[in-house]
Amino acid sequence: MKIVAVCGSLQATSKNLMLLVTAARVSPPGVAVVLFDGLGDLPHFNPDIEANGVPHSVLRWRQALAESDAVLIACPEYGFSLPGVLKNAVDWVIGSGELEKKVVAITAAVPASERGRRGLQALGDTLSAVRASLVGGEPIPLGPDFERRVTTLMHELIETVRRTEAI
Repeated sequence: MKIVAVCGSLQATSKNLMLLVTAARVSPPGVAVVLFDGLGDLPHFNPDIEANGVPHSVLRWRQALAESDAVLIACPEYGFSLPGVLKNAVDWVIGSGELEKKVVAITAAVPASERGRRGLQALGDTLSAVRASLVGGEPIPLGPDFERRVTTLMHELIETVRRTEAI
């Protein structure tokens, strides 16, 4: 099973990136968590850009999604919403379909449990445009239970993919 991991933050020391690294480390054998690090390379979404050929960065993003069984997104909250770079990435695949009905786990690494919920709600709303099958949706506070909660989310994501494939 291949899960593409996407960090909604471009910050090099992002706690959300740390969450994705933790997810890769705690994943069981047979599950590959592959970090997609190209969100910052995507041009601003504009359908006219494709008239001259699809940019390499967009092709790379679409291919990563198409080759995955599921997606794990760690999404910080910016201004009570999702980061623009993440919204832009979703916009690039709404028409082409690589996220259509895909199993997608969403979460956020947060300093306190009451943080991050609006960003995750906005991300969930955006992913409804591609009818993604959402898993999770709760922020994961940094602290002693962090790794256990990431592990639980990964098990839920993996089991959802398996159930979806069995249908």
